[in-house]
Amino acid sequence: MIAHPPGEEIQFDWLELPTPPVGWGVGEHAHLLVGALSHSGRWRAQLAECEDFPHLVQALDQVLRKLGGTARRWRFDRMSTVCYASSGQITAAFAGVAKYYGVGVDICPPRRGNRKGVVEKMNHSAAQRWWRTVPDQLTVEQAQSGVDKLAVRMDERRRTVGGARTTVGELAAAEPLLEIPALPFPAELVVERTVTAQGLVQFEGNFYSVPPGLPGARVLVVHRLGEDVVSIATASRAVIARHRRAPRGAGQTVRDAGHVIALERRVLESFSDRAPCKTKVRRPPSAAALAEADKLRSRQATGSTAERVVVDLAHYAAVAEGLRSVPPPKEEENAE
Repeated sequence: MIAHPPGEEIQFDWLELPTPPVGWGVGEHAHLLVGALSHSGRWRAQLAECEDFPHLVQALDQVLRKLGGTARRWRFDRMSTVCYASSGQITAAFAGVAKYYGVGVDICPPRRGNRKGVVEKMNHSAAQRWWRTVPDQLTVEQAQSGVDKLAVRMDERRRTVGGARTTVGELAAAEPLLEIPALPFPAELVVERTVTAQGLVQFEGNFYSVPPGLPGARVLVVHRLGEDVVSIATASRAVIARHRRAPRGAGQTVRDAGHVIALERRVLESFSDRAPCKTKVRRPPSAAALAEADKLRSRQATGSTAERVVVDLAHYAAVAEGLRSVPPPKEEENAE
């Protein structure tokens, strides 16, 4: 058993979840960052699109805010975004993150998974109690709400400390956690998206407009954590739109007034009345048509045209009645 004093350590680990819903667009696996207080066992988790450095920082900050603060040290396995796998030395980028939050970082030795056994057990709980029952029709935001509810419910687990009965939530409330900065570490988040037919780009459960004429184009959504602005750029990083960032998962559609006017103008151009509709052009009769009309009128005037044929059904009825009295050919042969 490894001793874990209160408020001393938080263990972090990525949990790869297989076969996510197709609508999430994350590929073969969804990614869940789990953080657990080593002393009390309280844990929180955050879904992320991938496991690169900006998404790690974003998810880590969200986990800390859900825990209510940070412990004095963070423990990781040998993640490439945290340390160099060969030596275990912290990368310069992540050292800046640790300094920003005022914590130390511990890396597990090779093949020593028991050093972060608390978070490993929480990974098992999240996978078995939550992920196995996630319906395919849920959005990322709805799934995140589900794992948050599970984590809060598991604070009711019973514990015995020094012969006294308590719960995980009570132990966690007594841990002396450090305060965290008001804003997350300013890492730059860059994701690739496809422009919809309506000139919109999806990001974190919201839609942002781009200039018309780009449906189906691949663009980059750039967001620096902690800022209230979202930029949309081309593959060469030329910014084509900049918007106020809507709250995550709010389902809002943010449109620039200039984009709306340009889109309306583009649509109305295809319905312009500058040239008359070709299907409604007036075509007066030609000279040949007028000549044929004169011929028909002259025939009607001289009476050379055929008289109107009137069909009298009584004639057909008389013929049918006469056929009924004529014996069939076989009967006539027998009569002879």
